Amino acid sequence: MRKFKEKLSGRVFFALAFSSISALALITVFILIKGLPIIGKIGLSEFFGMTWAPVSQNKFGIFPMIVGTVSVTLGAALIGVPIGICCSIFLAEYAPAAVRNIFRPAIQLLAGIPSVVYGFWGLIFIVPLIREYLGGPGLSILAGAIILAIMILPTVISISEVSLLSLPRQYKEGALALGMTHWQTIKSVLLPSAKSGIVAAVILGIGRAVGETMAVILVLGNAPALPASLKDSVRTLTTNIGIEMGYASGDHQEALFATGIVLFIIIMILNSTAQYVTRKKH
Repeated sequence: MRKFKEKLSGRVFFALAFSSISALALITVFILIKGLPIIGKIGLSEFFGMTWAPVSQNKFGIFPMIVGTVSVTLGAALIGVPIGICCSIFLAEYAPAAVRNIFRPAIQLLAGIPSVVYGFWGLIFIVPLIREYLGGPGLSILAGAIILAIMILPTVISISEVSLLSLPRQYKEGALALGMTHWQTIKSVLLPSAKSGIVAAVILGIGRAVGETMAVILVLGNAPALPASLKDSVRTLTTNIGIEMGYASGDHQEALFATGIVLFIIIMILNSTAQYVTRKKH
């Protein structure tokens, strides 16, 4: 009876794991079937062209959205990654237990807040500040970067902190015994030793930023054009799909699915890189 239960449990877990993989495979096949025909029809050069005007001109160039995605994501990384790593160092090495017991639940709460709430807060608070003090419409790359920077903080902080805490105590004790200060130990020993985990945290945070939709729809302005400055409005690949999928049809709808293929490839590359870095030996 015991062996039967073990075999049954193993098969149940296998079925659940297989169903997850099957769902991923079905999604992948569906996106490819829906998106590849338009790429074959108009060609890669036009698909990665400069003009997105599916209704008026039958143009499906996604290059402005790629630039918008890269600019907003890069801005979020430049703002959020240093703050996240510094917070993880503080929690792992400096914060008293009472402070950690407050900060960690607060960081977890950040991860649980719906993205539309971040977007609404940015629209009400961040956008008017940018409009008043920096000029422009306020709906801009900078506003999107700030919101995404806040959203990636839980990922960067949590994984980086775990990477630092998982290091053997001998690393720190040995460095201190050699006469290094606490900060020299962190900078020269702990951070290099936890590099793979920290890099994985950054890559996963960037992946979160690339895939975000609802928050940035509210603060970017969603103009499908190349930006000239951080104060300009842009449209990302995800927001382009979210805005237009509701009324798209024919080639227009296929072009949106093709945009999904590009996003899928980007996310796969980021996740694969994070897994490779995590498994790589220090």
